[in-house]
Amino acid sequence: MSNLLSQLNDTTIILLSLSVILLAGFLLTRITKLAKLPNVTGYIIAGVLIGPYVLNLIPNKIVADMGFISDIALAFIAFGVGRFFKKEILKETGFGVMVIALLESLLAGVFVTLSMRYIFHLEWDFCLLLGAIATATAPASTMVTIRQYHARGNFVNILLQVVALDDAVCLIAFSIVAAIINANIGTNVFSAFEIILPIIYNLAALVIGFVSGVILSKLMTSKRSEDNRLILTISLLLGIAGLCAAVNISPLLSCMIFGTTYINMTKDKELYNQVEKFTPPILSIFFVVSGMSLDISSFGTLGVIGISYFLIRIVGKYLGTYLGCMIAKTTKPVRDYLGLALIPQAGVAIGLAFLGKRILHDSMGNMLLTIILSSSVLYELIGPACAKIALVYSGSIKKDKLAVTDDKNNQSIDKIQVEQNVVKMNS
Repeated sequence: MSNLLSQLNDTTIILLSLSVILLAGFLLTRITKLAKLPNVTGYIIAGVLIGPYVLNLIPNKIVADMGFISDIALAFIAFGVGRFFKKEILKETGFGVMVIALLESLLAGVFVTLSMRYIFHLEWDFCLLLGAIATATAPASTMVTIRQYHARGNFVNILLQVVALDDAVCLIAFSIVAAIINANIGTNVFSAFEIILPIIYNLAALVIGFVSGVILSKLMTSKRSEDNRLILTISLLLGIAGLCAAVNISPLLSCMIFGTTYINMTKDKELYNQVEKFTPPILSIFFVVSGMSLDISSFGTLGVIGISYFLIRIVGKYLGTYLGCMIAKTTKPVRDYLGLALIPQAGVAIGLAFLGKRILHDSMGNMLLTIILSSSVLYELIGPACAKIALVYSGSIKKDKLAVTDDKNNQSIDKIQVEQNVVKMNS
């Protein structure tokens, strides 16, 4: 089919490809729902199936040119996460969240670094870079799972705050490790500055996010229509994502500050609900394209080292989370299940893997990139299911409402409640 599409004009190719991507994602979620798996799992499997390494339904050029979707998806996701950083909530959980985020991130990195060095006897440079990347957690699949099942409560608030802080810890850890490696191999001042530069860019992005939040709060007057509210918000989000892409950094932190600033200045929850209704197609495309990008043959080169990385990082994340929760004195459900929701890894980790490949020599650089790319897809496949388990057993999702995830079921419940109320009134 990709050969047939390639004979058409560019506009037709793009439109038909998007249609196939969205339709494939929808159809696979019908199957994953039967297995009681979150939608994200279905989207990724759909991407693998229609991608260039299985059915090859989408031209390679389209897959290669869809990278901007991840920036847009991360921008919307981060903006939504920002709403959970209200001043009132931060006063209650601020210290605890910082402790949990530091321990779950750094313990996973330490475990991966030491195991790669002392079990597989790999070079320190490789071990340190892989360990630094292991600290990151991808929020996208967890956010989509939370939204799908309408999960709410203290567990969800802590989870989203920890996930949001993850990238900050990862970026700092990676920058320090990269600087150490460059110093050891005697690189020049320009190369060292090149490693520090992303930190400067991220600090500037935080300022841009804050300013954007202030601007949006001033623009959102009571006379502003819902359509224009959405237009202004999306305009600023895309602008932030574009500026971040210009200097090759993730828009996650900047857009999170954007969302945090706006909610604290306005207390306006409705805007976030409006944006959430706009994002499902974007997130669907994002996860399907992620699945399409997986080279199935890379699993053959993953080997024992890759599988070990995959498992050791999970152990480090869970133990670090558990210890952090003990220190922060959280409730038992948070302590027992928060680590399960921190398994996914994708966007930021993949971006840093490409930078790490430049730092290492060819063979080790390729190995680093292969491990991160392959394991990221595996994490995204099992991550949503683990997040769902954590949300259910923490009480964030009620077990008797798990099946009620579509409009028909919601309407049936409303109808039953109305009938019950009528009976009570008559009695």
